Amino acid sequence: MNFLQLQKKFPNEKSVVDYFVNMRYQGVPACLHCGSIAVYHREDKSHKVFQCMDCNNSFSIFKGTIFENSSTDLTKWMYAIHLFLNGKKGISGLQLMREIGVTYKTAWRMLKQIRLAMGDEDMKTYFETIVEIDETYVGGKPRKGNKGRNDNGDNTDSKNKRGRGTKKTPVVGVIDRDNKKVHAKVALPNKDGKKLTGKQLLSILNEVTKAGATVMTDEFRSYNILSSNGFIHLKVDHTKEFAVGATHTNNIESFWATLKRGVYGIYHSISVKYLQQYVNEFCFRYNNRKNGEMFDLLMVKTIR
Repeated sequence: MNFLQLQKKFPNEKSVVDYFVNMRYQGVPACLHCGSIAVYHREDKSHKVFQCMDCNNSFSIFKGTIFENSSTDLTKWMYAIHLFLNGKKGISGLQLMREIGVTYKTAWRMLKQIRLAMGDEDMKTYFETIVEIDETYVGGKPRKGNKGRNDNGDNTDSKNKRGRGTKKTPVVGVIDRDNKKVHAKVALPNKDGKKLTGKQLLSILNEVTKAGATVMTDEFRSYNILSSNGFIHLKVDHTKEFAVGATHTNNIESFWATLKRGVYGIYHSISVKYLQQYVNEFCFRYNNRKNGEMFDLLMVKTIR
């Protein structure tokens, strides 16, 4: 949906309410207190509020959604979602603040709520035949403190190297070769402080991939566990070549490129606490990039 279509679809607050009533209640809103359908729209009080004529209680049709406790205009919410979905690499809180005329705190909260809705995807039926799995590492250089130590208290004399062995946060991604759907998850250190053991990789793969699938990886030895756990394991040695015939991990690496450009170019820095939400954001956009109904799909997912 482009901007002109958005303006035509949501010219005012009432149009957003009507859209949501049709989507959530199939055009017949019911009282959240007694279940009665004898309700009417309290336009004099708030665009979100309906009144029940049976129990005389008022209620919001947006209860249980990301819009529930927000005082921001609904039309601004629709525009924010439109910008968020159409930006391949996302949109920063500062840019959204300027675009819709809200405070930075409000813009940041809106983006956070939209990401939470994006993360509510059921991926378990996607991956059945050929998949690629790979990992990337997110995070910048450690900052020096007054005593030459970084944020984690480690000595900063040694360089924070790239790739495996780095102190950055690992993210593991699995992509289906056929439908190009991706599932990615932040892999936090296990109890021993180690990152990306074979069991961790297998656990993430099992979340979305059926046993018997063909799995393509690089030469990372932690992937060797796959062949003894019901998967057909094919690998390519990236020190020698990028692909061996149809055996490669180019699709998941293409997704990593978009993720990294978004992180470094738009968001600049992401804490580990919120990293999974940002990863979910990029997965949702990637998985629905050819879906003409992506806006409506996300609106359904705003209902918690």
